[in-house]
This record gives sequence, structure tokens and C-alpha cells, in this order.
Amino acid sequence: MNTPTYKRIVLKLSGEALAGEQGFGLSPEIIKSVAIQVKEVLDLGVEVTVVVGGGNIWRGKVGSEMGMDRTTADYMGMLATVMNALALQDAIEKLGAESRVMSSIDMRQVAEPYIRRKAIRHLEKKRVVIFAAGTGNPYFSTDTTAALRAAEIEADVILMGKNNVDGVYSADPMLDTTAVKYDQLTYLDVISKGLQVMDATASTLCMDNDIPLVVFSIMEEGNIKKAVCGETIGTVVGRN
Repeated sequence: MNTPTYKRIVLKLSGEALAGEQGFGLSPEIIKSVAIQVKEVLDLGVEVTVVVGGGNIWRGKVGSEMGMDRTTADYMGMLATVMNALALQDAIEKLGAESRVMSSIDMRQVAEPYIRRKAIRHLEKKRVVIFAAGTGNPYFSTDTTAALRAAEIEADVILMGKNNVDGVYSADPMLDTTAVKYDQLTYLDVISKGLQVMDATASTLCMDNDIPLVVFSIMEEGNIKKAVCGETIGTVVGRN
């Protein structure tokens, strides 16, 4: 099946997913694999945006727990996402596709400032847009960034690529062998059951704006294309 179900997507990648098995830093193999998969769906005519986390380099929450000022720690995390975004941009462009990194924090030497209309124009020109630096505000996660950007650019879906699970489970399958995988959920299910899919702010934003979410494994090549084409994969989270 090569007919896309979605025209415009937000691909949400955690920093940990980009680290691979090493758990820290960037895995060249993972970066290249993601870039190839992004190029695949771009060639189908899909408009692609990416939101990257920074947990493979720095997590603001960890800094805060160490006694660091939370705002400072979160800004450091935002800078980590810019590093990941630039690495992904480089890999995508090596495959012959155009891409732009748009940062919520002004750093014109390395990235464009985020401007909604300009981002949409890039998409119309078939450029991959990588959103970096979160929302530009402390106390907000990159999950919330994905939900916010999806609402702003009127994306059809958020595709959440995971590195350690292939969907949403009732508990952590790495710790609980009785954990059950869900094929479909509502955002109310996610919030009421306390499932660790995305934080409550992001879930509520997606629910209020009726943005579906597909949670799947990024580690298997071709999964982004399968998700874009509507194949049964991972877990689908919707409003109803």
C-alpha cells in the first residue's frame, strides 16, 4: 500500500530514540534510518514536519532534580533539541531532500525563527520542517510542542516514534510481563488511566483539537511509511 492516508504529519521523536542502544548522544545509524524513512513518505507527496526531543543529551527534569533552577535546566534541554534537529537535517539533505530547522529560540546563525506562515510555506514547497527548541518556554515538554505545532499547522496526525516499545501498554512491558498492548484508545482513556503516552497538557491539547495520535516503534525500518499509509501498526489514540 503506497497511498497516504494523511497529507500533513507531525513526526514526534524522543531524544532517546535518536541515541539507539547506547542510550546517550546520537546514533549515526538511527539518524540515517529516520532520514531514509522521512524521505520515503516525502516522496509519496506527504508534507512532513518533525519535533525532536533532547533527552539523549540533556533532560531539564533531571537538572531540576539535581538542584538546578528549573527554568535554566529546561532552556538547556531546548538547546539539546536544536543539536538533534541539525543532525537530522544534515542526514535528510544528504538524501537529496530539502529541509529547514525552525527554532522557537532565536538563533539565526543555525536555524530559522519559528513563524507559522513560513513553516506552512516550506511544507507547500515540499521541504521537511524540523521544529526545535520546544515551545520556547520552560515547563513545557516536546510532547506539548508536537501537539501545539500540529494544531497550528493543521496537521492530520501526530506520529510518535518510540525506541523501546511498539505501542501503548497498560504498564511498562520491560518491567511487567503481564502488560497488555492497546490497539486503540481515546485521549480520555490515556488521561484517566495515567498511561505514559504523552503528558496531560499535550493529551488535552490533542483532544481539544481532534488530532489523532499513532504510537509505534521507530526501530523497524518502513514503519513511518506504514503509519502514513494507514496500515495497522502500533496504537491509535483518538478523541472518540
